[in-house]
Amino acid sequence: MTDLFDTTARRGLRSVALALALAGSLGLAWGQEGAADVPQFIPRMSVDSRVQPQDTPREFLASRSMSSRAAVTPMPLRVELGPWKDVRAASAAVGGALQVGAQRLSTQTGSTQALGGQLQWEASADGGITASVSVRSEGAYGIRLGVEIDQLPGSALLRIYAQGDRAGAYEISGQRVLQLLQANKDAGDDTAEGRTWWTPDTGGDEATLEIDLPPGVPADTLRIAIPRVMHVHENLSLPMEGEMQFSAQLNEAVSCHLDSTCYDAYSSQRNAVARMLYVKNGGGYLCTGTLLNDQASSGTPYFITANHCISSQTEASSLETSWFYRTPSCNSRTLSSASKVLRNGATLLYATATYDSTLLRLNEAPPAGAVFAGWSSKLVERGSSMVGIHHPRGDLQKISFGTVYGSVACEPSSEGRMNCYDRSGGFNLVTWNRGLTEGGSSGSGMFLDGRLVGVLYGGDDQTCPASGGTSIYGRFDLFFPNVEKWLAADTSTGTGQARTAIYRFFNRQTGAHFYTASASERDYVVATYPAFQYENVAFYASTQPQQGLNPVFRFFNTASGAHFFTISQPERDYVLATYPSFKSEGTSWYAQTAAGNGTVPMFRFFNMQTGTHFYTANAAERDFVIASYPAFKYEGLAYYVWNSQ
Repeated sequence: MTDLFDTTARRGLRSVALALALAGSLGLAWGQEGAADVPQFIPRMSVDSRVQPQDTPREFLASRSMSSRAAVTPMPLRVELGPWKDVRAASAAVGGALQVGAQRLSTQTGSTQALGGQLQWEASADGGITASVSVRSEGAYGIRLGVEIDQLPGSALLRIYAQGDRAGAYEISGQRVLQLLQANKDAGDDTAEGRTWWTPDTGGDEATLEIDLPPGVPADTLRIAIPRVMHVHENLSLPMEGEMQFSAQLNEAVSCHLDSTCYDAYSSQRNAVARMLYVKNGGGYLCTGTLLNDQASSGTPYFITANHCISSQTEASSLETSWFYRTPSCNSRTLSSASKVLRNGATLLYATATYDSTLLRLNEAPPAGAVFAGWSSKLVERGSSMVGIHHPRGDLQKISFGTVYGSVACEPSSEGRMNCYDRSGGFNLVTWNRGLTEGGSSGSGMFLDGRLVGVLYGGDDQTCPASGGTSIYGRFDLFFPNVEKWLAADTSTGTGQARTAIYRFFNRQTGAHFYTASASERDYVVATYPAFQYENVAFYASTQPQQGLNPVFRFFNTASGAHFFTISQPERDYVLATYPSFKSEGTSWYAQTAAGNGTVPMFRFFNMQTGTHFYTANAAERDFVIASYPAFKYEGLAYYVWNSQ
């Protein structure tokens, strides 16, 4: 991002065009629920912040699976892409976002036939099979594999790790990956990009993908390819707190930035800000975003950033966010050991270029201690003092202090620049008193009296010492009517309240699935029953009775050890009267019996061989089961749940 005001801007910001190098792509507004980009009435309201509780359960847990059943590391298929000296030449800027990675092609693994024919499957201890592929792009600071999926069993486990660090693998279930790709498809992306799952960054020039299939699932049910690899050409790592040696980042921000850790008066705001890494057209990009509270303080992880950073669901699905990515003490230049990374993407709710703003909902809960920032939809007065908190060039978190010049109107030019005019429009112009912004700062929040009131589009190129520079922020007061339905939802019917994650297990001995809304029960099962393969979050529901929701009843079959779930009271009563081996365990969660309120259908199967039931909220997994397992009798829709909070 090289954001240059022309010289006329520096001579008093008169009524002439102010040219900025394009830092955001201005195009047609896009929104899943329809656009309202020129609101006739703007509600004025404010919301305070909320802190994520310390007892917030994590979705991805340390698994016992590798030690208990796959102690032998599978011999990987090795793919050497070699050095890539012209990697920067292959980079193409997209809307001014800071590019840190570029796309490479892998012909060796470029098709399902090519990869499938080379994988070496080995038996695991419990009768399943495992295989792996190791891809190396020499000289990379990080690797993300673009795994194109034609068919994936929901009970497959996928692990990502660097060779030599298998114990630190990131593990995700097939059904969770299918959820991400289903979101892309539901948003209208039927392309190969929409069918691609981008693995987490390994932080080195090699990444290994390991596939673990449970007993009874043959290798030919897996059809995947890795045609593309994202080669990170910028050093995004820093030494952790306590490490002795420090080597500077290649993308280190300029020295006159202000360390946010030095300003404890803004501790609440800085804990709401995260560094973003995402994939766009096969390349890797950095931006900044802010966690937002809603009026009900529900804990729903709403996350705001710039439209020129993320403007599609497919991009949102690739999102990784780094939290508390800052120094442990003022100006220490090491990374705090409290830093956390979320790797499960987000759901795009609304995006518009008109105010260069995007509202997302993270697909997993933010870490404990993160802050859901307060916000205000009130008009920002000229001369107001503001604060910006951001990650310039992906560096440790910085803070900037400025003054609001006033509202400006901006539009793109044919030269790829953004023309801004000294008249009221969709952006606020800020002049900096201390600090500045750079590439990677895009999408960060503008805070006034502790509340978010804008989203950074871009600013002018500056050198140290920095003062008097300028940046423009999309106006949140104008963006707010488009996202009011989420951030200020009417909770009187319960539809605006956050839902609870429902965790899923697969019993590799019996082939049955188990579901629970209790994080403590989940953790007990993980710790106690190694045969139960943890498969992450399956869907979301309410654990409290609400208007419009019905209880889902749970039974335990003492004969088979499997569980049965039903939302039908007549079916519940029939089971109680007819099957003495089915022990009632009360209500598990609450769901809807009809569509609406953003729900998705829950599909139900009956396994005619074992007498157990299987449930999935994913259409792709439903179709896979119908096509692959004739013993599973499809029983249609069971009820309706949510695929996110």
